[in-house]
Formats: sequence, C-alpha cells, structure tokens
Amino acid sequence: MLRLDSAEPGPLHERIAAAVRRAVCDGELEPGTRLPTARELASQFDVNINTVLRAYRQLSAEELVELRRGRGAIVRGDADRARLYSLADELLAEAARLGISRGELAALLASRS
Repeated sequence: MLRLDSAEPGPLHERIAAAVRRAVCDGELEPGTRLPTARELASQFDVNINTVLRAYRQLSAEELVELRRGRGAIVRGDADRARLYSLADELLAEAARLGISRGELAALLASRS
C-alpha cells in the first residue's frame, strides 16, 4: 500500500509521485505491477482525482509508469531509475533551501561532469 509522508514538503501530486518512487525503490512495487486506479488512490489519500492523474503523468514522463487507457497505470521503471529521480528531488529541495536557483544548480552540475 502506498503511503504519503506527511513531513514531506511540496504539492500533493509531487508527494504522491514520491510515494510511488519510494515503493519502487524499496521493492514494494516491481516492474509489471498495476498501480491502484486514480479514483482508488484519490479516495485513499482523500485528494482530487486530478491530483493523482497529475502524479501519474509525472511518473509516466519519468518512464517509471506506463499509462494504458482502460488498463490503468503499470510500473515500468526499476528501483535504480526511481532512486535517481528521488535523489534529484532531494537535490532540488536542498538547493532551494540554500537559495540556489535551478539555473545555478544546472551550471554547478555541468561543471562537475
């Protein structure tokens, strides 16, 4: 079962996406696993269905989830990919906390490669 981290900052759709990523990282969700429908997850988290759909679209763009019309969302990415996205989210949050813009962060990362 997916769990939202109440201490995690950010918009609900990002917190839902993070919960799915965490479950993939922890091996709770493996590739091929069908996620709850958007309606079921919206009910579980007591949020608007569009919030869940936005999270699912974000995960689809990250290639962690495949959205199939009429069949729902299927986990497609692996734990390594999910972990990388989680680390990127942590890095962005820490940079924001330190007052570093995304542009500055991108330049910093480019200079390190």
